[in-house]
Amino acid sequence: MSTRTLFSTALVFVLLVGCTTNDPNRRAKTGAAIGAVAGAVLGHQLDGDSGKFVGAAVGAITGGVVGNYMDQQEQDFEQALAAEQQQNAIEIERMRDDTLKLSLDSEVSFDFDRSEIKPPFHPSLDKLSNVLLKYDRTVVHVVGHTDSIGSEQYNQRLSQQRAESVGNYLLSSGVPANRLRTEGRGELEPRDSNNTEAGRQLNRRVEIYVKPVIDGQESKAYEPPRYY
Repeated sequence: MSTRTLFSTALVFVLLVGCTTNDPNRRAKTGAAIGAVAGAVLGHQLDGDSGKFVGAAVGAITGGVVGNYMDQQEQDFEQALAAEQQQNAIEIERMRDDTLKLSLDSEVSFDFDRSEIKPPFHPSLDKLSNVLLKYDRTVVHVVGHTDSIGSEQYNQRLSQQRAESVGNYLLSSGVPANRLRTEGRGELEPRDSNNTEAGRQLNRRVEIYVKPVIDGQESKAYEPPRYY
């Protein structure tokens, strides 16, 4: 599904990053992307039924310290993305199962009807990536959503493409592929009514779910996040 797409498009990102001569972090990003793709392809196999990477090198957290681990990660997200929260560009929420959900406002991150990330939003994703790299005992699910304007098929495709754009950016920033999952849910999980422009704006979003890998319950981190 989406993870296989992530692998193939990651190779394109490696070439693009390598060709961007005015990026001061060009060599570091290129190396990180190459390492992520090579490590995932050569070192792991994807279980088609569960969607879990067999033998994935994602460390597990002992159950008794999960809350503290996610508390610290949430605090780092809050500090790193304080400006984005003030601008309503990113929302951070703690779920009942200790998953962290970051909602990206598509009006800030994408042009209308496009799946390419706006360049001014790159620094925000860089900050987000830095926190994900620090707390590496998690699986990161990137989920795209749209409003109901247009056909359901079109909205599904656009939501998938936007999720993959964010996932590929995180990959190029060094987040390993074996920690990344992407999917699109189209118009199926609205936050608000699609009958108003304000509601439709809320429904157009990309959500990043950061799920802890708990010792003895590793498979749960790879399960698609539920919408609450």
